[in-house]
Amino acid sequence: MEVSLKGHTALITGGSRGIGQAMAERFAAAGARVGIIARRPDILEEALKSVSRPATDKVAAFSHDLSTTAACRSAFEDVVGALGPVDILVNNVGGQRAMPFLKAADEDFEADLNIKLFPAIRLSRLALPYMREQKWGRILNTLATVARHPAAGSLPTSATRAAGLAFTKALASEFGPDGVQVNALLVGLIESEQIQNMISKAADPEQLRVDLTQKIPLGRLGRPEEFANLACLLASDHGSYINGCAINVDGGMSPVP
Repeated sequence: MEVSLKGHTALITGGSRGIGQAMAERFAAAGARVGIIARRPDILEEALKSVSRPATDKVAAFSHDLSTTAACRSAFEDVVGALGPVDILVNNVGGQRAMPFLKAADEDFEADLNIKLFPAIRLSRLALPYMREQKWGRILNTLATVARHPAAGSLPTSATRAAGLAFTKALASEFGPDGVQVNALLVGLIESEQIQNMISKAADPEQLRVDLTQKIPLGRLGRPEEFANLACLLASDHGSYINGCAINVDGGMSPVP
């Protein structure tokens, strides 16, 4: 099955590494114009070279810290100015911030919300008018399985991701009649820089890798391209009847489907 995104413009936040870069590469290979947003210019430049290789259309990259309203607007305007109106939005920015609750200060919760939830809210607000006007649009929110199954010591990330799940469902219900589909992909253990760093810093890295994979029914960590393949399908016309879904991409690890 050929999955095509020709004629579409995608904005992908957190697109310079890991699953964000994998999605950018996959979308570009499918023919989309792709705008990548990330904070670090040096890493962004390397990602741009990689994403541009398979591209059949334009690819652009912009450095922004999306923790403020002004930065989100500036990033959005940069992508629209370079590539045209955005009709695929992938809210992928964020990372893992987890600690025991009594050690989590207000500032930890605020920082987590400002980098994970509010950019999704602000960018969706900017993208939705055009999507609604065209009667076609896709919004994909990268979350995590802790949104459904929060463990002890998982705050503030689990609370922020649960809010992202509610945001996804609410948008899907409100804008589905306008031809805009909103879905979430819930990350499990994907072979990303974040997971690699966690393993490398462990007292026994090989044992930690074994322990992690034993939690996964498929018996291995996921690959970024596997996540990207599903995202590309949902962003395409092949995903035309999928709306308001939160799909675990975790090899079956989460006890909550």
